[in-house]
Amino acid sequence: MHFTTFEGAKVSYRKDGSGPALVLVHGTGGDSQSNWEDVSSELSKDYTVIRPDYAGSGETEDDGRELTVDYLAAQVLAAADDAGAERFALAGFSLGAAVAAWIASNHPKRVTKLMLIAGFAKPDPRLKLQFELWRDLIATDREAMARLVLLTGVNPDQLSSWGFEGVDQALQETVEGQNWHGMARQVELDLTLDVGDAIARITAPTLVIGCTHDHMVPPAHSRALAAAIGGASYIEFPTGHLAPMERPDLTVMEIEKFLGR
Repeated sequence: MHFTTFEGAKVSYRKDGSGPALVLVHGTGGDSQSNWEDVSSELSKDYTVIRPDYAGSGETEDDGRELTVDYLAAQVLAAADDAGAERFALAGFSLGAAVAAWIASNHPKRVTKLMLIAGFAKPDPRLKLQFELWRDLIATDREAMARLVLLTGVNPDQLSSWGFEGVDQALQETVEGQNWHGMARQVELDLTLDVGDAIARITAPTLVIGCTHDHMVPPAHSRALAAAIGGASYIEFPTGHLAPMERPDLTVMEIEKFLGR
């Protein structure tokens, strides 16, 4: 684990491997370990993989302010700077896709290639309803929130394959291990973010990945991202929302293919 500072915040990040720099940005309620560990263990064989924890996640500590996309993006860039990565390929997952898109739009000379996985530009009525439910359940019934995450985040066939004991274990680990306060802060950002203008200005070669069985952020959002970015490519994974964890092998394969291993 490495640490740097930004506006008084202590920003944690992981750095593994060697080669061209690749920055991986996690999603709401995740962190650099839970979202990217299995992906990073493979990609670090060919790349210097930098995995920041933005505010509300990992060991990053800040003043508790209201989160904004540009504030999280600045923490990601601070980690990249501290890791010595002036230019880098960039992949963002879920909320991290919005953060990555903002970075690529506002710092185009730093981003060599961009990958957006299961992302969205702004909440539509369905996403707003979901994030409001998340906010309320985090405050009142975290076990129910953990159930909802599994039901909407994982491909139904994959979830059933875990068996009763596997699902119970996943629920227990989520309830006990989740940074609920940090997730609540990030959910408030999910409710208000809008990176539509930033997305339209992206010039980096871009791959957008949707997830066919995604009931958190349905793939229509990813298709809209791809349509709004000039020259972007689009593919879909046969997964639920949590693609980097459900199918790290497929995630690695497509990232390596896009980066031109």
